[in-house]
Amino acid sequence: MKKTTLGVFLAATTVIAGCGSGGDELDPIVIGGKPWTEQYILPHILGQYIEANSDYTVEYEEGLGEVSILTPALEKGDIDMYVEYTGTGMKDVLKKESVPGQSSEEVLDIVRTGYEDTLGATWLEPLGFENGYTLAYSKDSGYDAKTYSDLAEISQSEEMRFGAPHPFYERKGDGYEDLIATYPFKFSATESFDPAIMYEAVKSGEVEVIPAFTTDSRIELFDLETTEDDLSFFPKYDAAPVVRMETLEEYPELEEVLSGLAGQISEEEMLAMNSRIDVDQEIAADVAREFLIDKGLIEE
Repeated sequence: MKKTTLGVFLAATTVIAGCGSGGDELDPIVIGGKPWTEQYILPHILGQYIEANSDYTVEYEEGLGEVSILTPALEKGDIDMYVEYTGTGMKDVLKKESVPGQSSEEVLDIVRTGYEDTLGATWLEPLGFENGYTLAYSKDSGYDAKTYSDLAEISQSEEMRFGAPHPFYERKGDGYEDLIATYPFKFSATESFDPAIMYEAVKSGEVEVIPAFTTDSRIELFDLETTEDDLSFFPKYDAAPVVRMETLEEYPELEEVLSGLAGQISEEEMLAMNSRIDVDQEIAADVAREFLIDKGLIEE
């Protein structure tokens, strides 16, 4: 009887000791992402940088979903962080209307305060590039337009058709109706396209202008010209890590580590990385690693 009791005691002691040692080990930081090219690369840039500059480990939830999926996943703790765009956070998550001319700093302050107050998450410093809207046209069109205002002036005298995804026509604040109210466009027709078809449509001449995304590799692939939003119609869409506040408490070095990525990715660099995936069919993790090594952010 005593032997049995001692055996139970030793077994229980072993379990308790095992739980104690395991409890000292932090779980991996889970990084999510959206299901498109840029968002397959960015989690690996964050994750590889974290692992190279701390003792933390990382897991990836690649292509988890769009903002409607990622936001509740962040709230519930299914993921710890992902890269979001300030304009998306302001309009699609916090449901706040944009104001023409708002600076990057103003939009960042709005989303940071809003997420901390309502979602238990915060925005770290932006990575350095913006994936925002640009009005694009084919270089074969013969247009000589550098700005939205230039395009609007051309539309007054030449036939110009506009093509965009259907939701763009329904957006408030930065959709089609507000666009033509801000700039004096005179489009002869409007067409709705799936985002995957939109770039081909402008290249083939089905329409003359589309609202493209500034870091989309298809701008280069389809030989399109981009224009500047000279009246600051669209809100800023600066890319930045969004992190659960509980995660920052649990991993006390994380915020300082990630600050080393602030301002490190230019629009041109992000576009080039996207092209390596879309055009050259390279692997996102490899592209991220080479970028970090080339920038001197991690060692080979």
